[in-house]
Amino acid sequence: MTSPTIVWFRLDLRLADNPALHTTATRGGPVLPLFVWSPEEEAPWAPGAASRWWLHHSLAALDAQLRARGSRLIVRRGASLPTLLELVRETGARAVCWNLRIEPAIRARDASVERALTGEGCEVRAFHSALLHEPEAVQTRGGAGPFRVFTPFWRACLALPDPPTPSPPPETLPAPARWPASLPLDALELLPRLSWADGFRPLWQPGETGARARLEQFLAEGLERYGETRDRPDWAGTSRLSPHLHFGEISPRQVWHAVRAAAERRGWSRARWRQSVFLTELGWREFAHHLLHHFPHTTDAPLREEFARFPWRRDAALLRAWQRGRTGYPIVDAGLRELWATGWMHNRVRMIVASFLVKDLLLPWQEGARWFWDTLVDADLANNTLGWQWSAGCGADAAPFFRIFNPVLQGRKFDPNGDYVRRWCPELAALPDTWIHEPDRAPADVLQRAGVALGKTYPTPVVNHTIAREVALEAFAGLRRVPSPRSTRPVTQRAKGS
Repeated sequence: MTSPTIVWFRLDLRLADNPALHTTATRGGPVLPLFVWSPEEEAPWAPGAASRWWLHHSLAALDAQLRARGSRLIVRRGASLPTLLELVRETGARAVCWNLRIEPAIRARDASVERALTGEGCEVRAFHSALLHEPEAVQTRGGAGPFRVFTPFWRACLALPDPPTPSPPPETLPAPARWPASLPLDALELLPRLSWADGFRPLWQPGETGARARLEQFLAEGLERYGETRDRPDWAGTSRLSPHLHFGEISPRQVWHAVRAAAERRGWSRARWRQSVFLTELGWREFAHHLLHHFPHTTDAPLREEFARFPWRRDAALLRAWQRGRTGYPIVDAGLRELWATGWMHNRVRMIVASFLVKDLLLPWQEGARWFWDTLVDADLANNTLGWQWSAGCGADAAPFFRIFNPVLQGRKFDPNGDYVRRWCPELAALPDTWIHEPDRAPADVLQRAGVALGKTYPTPVVNHTIAREVALEAFAGLRRVPSPRSTRPVTQRAKGS
């Protein structure tokens, strides 16, 4: 009988378009699906609290799908290499397959695991499955180094052949004669002990089935008008696929080909659907991973080295006010309250609250990145890093530091009727539209009729935006007056191919 093969699941919690699983299922022999909970190996970016909530439910959904095919998920806890070696010795497995990840700590871990398994006589096969194209496939002309600007990067992606057609899920998976021991999922203690995640349940369906349903609904209802609706937090105009993509419950190749099929049914030309705003957003995800692959230090340090000297403040009270949505700027507060209640925040609002943290409060972008990491269900190291460095003006293709969002004007533009603010800041709900985005400037009689007592029922602004903007610009001007050191070369590490 052919010896078993271990399929090591990580951020690829799906059966369809899963190269490691597909290859194992077609080679013959028993398949041993394995998940190892080893957060210490991902330090300092181990999954945050909201991510752990999602992971618990996603693993439960994956196990149910495997059981429907005569298999099951083996769950273990502990260091990855000893756990894998133990399972190899228990079962006589002679091969281990997995899908690659690009996070710096995981790349280093995987390299050492591969060496050790190979030394034990195990065949190791690793596959690319998390991106449209392998990181090394997208290159600047003449090999001048990695891209730092999105537009030429995405143009280079579109010049490559279309991603391969996704593989279907296996109908059955050969089981071993005897299943190895497995921990119950609850033993991983992923769920919060307190009920702060209660608001997540009605909004999300973690797992491959939920991902597919979310994509199909968006293609049917949102794709046509995505370019017009995506910036309005008061509308349901986005796909909300980001957590499903992060956990690998659906692959970007599946999204690409589903968009293509939906566009062709509508009679769109090839040029139109390939250049659509929605696929371009998928391109930004690719760009984020491209940057993390080539510049792994940027999770904690700015890509533009001169920003290491930026005079950030250290103010715990201001940071806490921002985290709690108590800044006195309604669009900012609404976004941070939405985040706490749902584990998600609209992308336009993410940019607004990030600009406010780093440019109005002058607090380090790393503080915002850490808060998002712990509270977002779609916390993704590459996307989180790109987003915060973009907002702080210190990364690749970043917004210029002098581009400072006015939170009042941003609120008026993207939440013109105040519906988003009224939902998440209900203490302001009775204010008329004229004042909903700047209650501190409303006449006293208007505030009284609306039941708003500034400083009591709703905070007064923690900073004056006009003054804060001038302070930020002066800090940036001082930074520019200091000569910057020579740039370091990017760290490039070739990932193992399939």
